[in-house]
Amino acid sequence: MSLAGELLELATATAREAGRMLVDKRPLEGPDVVQTKSSPTDVVTQMDRAAESLIIDRITAARPDDGFLGEEGGTREGASGVRWVIDPIDGTVNYLYDLPDWAVSIAAESGGVTLAGAVVLPRRGETYTAARGAGALLHGPSGTRELRVSPSVPLERALVATGFGYSAARRASQARVLTGVLPAVRDIRRGGSCCVDLCALAAGRVDAYYERGVQEWDTAAGALIVQEAGGRVEGLRGAPAGPELTIAAGPGTFEDLHALLAGLDPLRD
Repeated sequence: MSLAGELLELATATAREAGRMLVDKRPLEGPDVVQTKSSPTDVVTQMDRAAESLIIDRITAARPDDGFLGEEGGTREGASGVRWVIDPIDGTVNYLYDLPDWAVSIAAESGGVTLAGAVVLPRRGETYTAARGAGALLHGPSGTRELRVSPSVPLERALVATGFGYSAARRASQARVLTGVLPAVRDIRRGGSCCVDLCALAAGRVDAYYERGVQEWDTAAGALIVQEAGGRVEGLRGAPAGPELTIAAGPGTFEDLHALLAGLDPLRD
């Protein structure tokens, strides 16, 4: 088995275990259940931290020399050249409100290249996986299928997913951009989880996605899944995808959405 395949097996098993724990032990109340980070809308739960700890423990037991980048502070250097990028709950507000669209996202990279990624949606019984060069799969209640993005969807017929930041100023700017996007597309969807949106794109459930402010742990696994499903994931004007802007879509649709966004000054807050 290739290194990417080995890493994917570990990522998938670990994400599924963390997902089961998050469902089984979801707290309903208590003074330590919810705290805030960058703003009152940027929440973290005790279960985010518990899931990240579980993930790091399991991966370390199997690969003690690997490094980590975790959203909740589980970051350390490694000696193996492999680094794991972890979002223990992407969509924490959905998790808090018991909405189904939240996920555990685990990716493994080496030399700055993502080799494997797994995104588990426990409440939907779905696991999305990809290994570099080996395609992307959806494992769900009805079986396993190969993922392909929807190619060349005209923008006026494209269902576009997006998300919003945490600060009031960022949201006001995103609302301004949205007023330029909405008349040009079929409709907008705002699910509340970046990696779930990316997986929906890979599965053909939406036709495109864009968002300003997402971090590496939000996109690492989902971006690989989109790319292995035939899509593009980039920033504006050739920049890499990242916090400034992440755009994802199939061929043809990507170029049209990029052109639309470029004319709306989306990097201005």
